[in-house]
Amino acid sequence: MSKNDRDGMSKREQMRARRRQQEAQGRAFMIAGIVLVAVVVAFFVIYPQLKPIAAIQPAEPHARPQVDRNSTGDPNAPVKLVEFSDYQCPFCKRFWQDTEPQIIETYVKAGKVQFTYRSAGNWVSDNVNSQLGGNDTESRDSAMAAYCAADQNKFWEMHDALFTNVLGEADGISFVKRRLQAIAKDIGLDMTVFNSCYSSNKYLDLVNQDLKDARAAGIRGTPYFLISYKANGQTQIVPIDGAQPFSVFQQEIDKALAAADK
Repeated sequence: MSKNDRDGMSKREQMRARRRQQEAQGRAFMIAGIVLVAVVVAFFVIYPQLKPIAAIQPAEPHARPQVDRNSTGDPNAPVKLVEFSDYQCPFCKRFWQDTEPQIIETYVKAGKVQFTYRSAGNWVSDNVNSQLGGNDTESRDSAMAAYCAADQNKFWEMHDALFTNVLGEADGISFVKRRLQAIAKDIGLDMTVFNSCYSSNKYLDLVNQDLKDARAAGIRGTPYFLISYKANGQTQIVPIDGAQPFSVFQQEIDKALAAADK
């Protein structure tokens, strides 16, 4: 608008013109803001899909007898051993590497113990940011992935592959969705079936129930174990806290076997 045009306008007309100009500028800023937000959102949605994931390491095969989903061993075994664990937990991985194979070989294959794995990720708090800095999203998601693998009779293959491929505790990269899918593919799962199970959160309630049961059992950290058996018709329960050496489990299991009803 030229100076002559402004001089020929009334004050009211000038105010209306300025208002229209301000409204036009406001709309322009609003549109620019919307575009900027859309670009930022698109970046955070698309970038994780393009970012390379860490390489998948094949898991060493572990033979387990009488597998039934997340349990292995004779369901009529006189002693039951339940582990509450977390695929992100370094102490849980230590038990898996050092002690679990000895228990399987000594007691499970002999029909004396049935061993069951249950999830208890981020047991300290229901909040994502626990006092341990845990990431319960990855703990939860890896547990759900293992239960989805059980639908294809490959719970223990997934169990071993998850422990093989954990990169760190609450690292934010070990068990993101794309990496869990890569692990599932590596162990030979039908990916259409797995993706449907995982994306639908089919086993979210079961994972949450695992954690509730762990808390009810008095969990103080992962891994946490319950040895149970019946003596004189009464169920006896012996807890073991932490990734103890095989000798500790051996002592408690042998005592349970000696006391169990025949």
